[in-house]
Formats: sequence, structure tokens, C-alpha cells
Amino acid sequence: MHVKAKQMAFGGLLLAVTVVCMALGSVIETNTLFLLAAAAFFVGIVIREFGLRTGAAFYLAAILLGFLVTPNKFYVITFAAMGFYIWGIEAVWMFLAKRPQMGHRMGIYWLAKYVIFNLVYLPCLFGFRSMLFQKSMSDQMILAAVVVGQIAILVYDKAYQYVQGTLWEKWRKRIL
Repeated sequence: MHVKAKQMAFGGLLLAVTVVCMALGSVIETNTLFLLAAAAFFVGIVIREFGLRTGAAFYLAAILLGFLVTPNKFYVITFAAMGFYIWGIEAVWMFLAKRPQMGHRMGIYWLAKYVIFNLVYLPCLFGFRSMLFQKSMSDQMILAAVVVGQIAILVYDKAYQYVQGTLWEKWRKRIL
């Protein structure tokens, strides 16, 4: 197994920052979702720099280390869901990039984004209803939570695209 030293060092630093972001989510309660999203964005950076396999190893290592270090395990589960979404959309993007002859690639990409998101979001919403909400929720409120989730994924996805396309491209030249 040949591992490049620079890749290993960079991955280790990003893993440390990822776990720090997860742990800070427990300390700074007002910025929990922001910090967990930032931690999940590092999964995408590793995938774009080193590939899906390295990204999957990074993602699994972040979850394992998060469970060992982070005081609030629920935040690690939230990070895992966010990171899985990013890993999934990057895998779909790479799949579609290898097939330029496919028609409607952007439509397929957006459909895949919503499918991946809903594969994670809906089971959590319906399966962990009592853990997520203090009181019993009416069906209308659950439906509203589903709709809000569909809107929230648009915001999350736009933020991820901004981080990858603008911020990381500027910092990439300085770091790598």
C-alpha cells in the first residue's frame, strides 16, 4: 500500500479539524448546525482532492473518532448524515462525469441529490420522532417538517457548492 505523505498529513489535519468542529458543536450550541455542516464539507474536500475511496475512509474515520471524542453523540449522527449526503452526491457527480453521452445529466444529478437526502432524512424523521420532538406531533407538523427539510437541503447544497467552488479554490492554492 503506497500512501503519499502529503496526502496523509493533509487528511490527518482535516480529520482533526472535523472532529474539533463536531466537539465545538456541543460547546457552542447556537452554531451547532453550522459547525456540523462545516465538518461535513471537509468530507467533500477530501473526496475532490483524493478520490471516493479516500473520502470514504476519511468519513468513516471521522465518525469513529467523533464517537470516541465528542461529548454529544447525537451530533456525530447528524454529522454522519450530512457527510453521507456529501459523499453520495460526489459519487453521483463522478459517475455522471464519466458518462458524457448520458442525456439530462443535471436533472439526474438533482434527482439523485433529493433521493440521497430523503434516504437519510425521512427515516430519521419518522423513526426517531420521539427523540427529535419533545411532544407528540400531529401529521400536519410532520408534513411541515418534511417540506422544511426539502427547502433546507437547497440551502445546505448551495452552501456546499459555494465552499467548494469559491472558498476552497482560493485556499487550495495556498495549502496544497
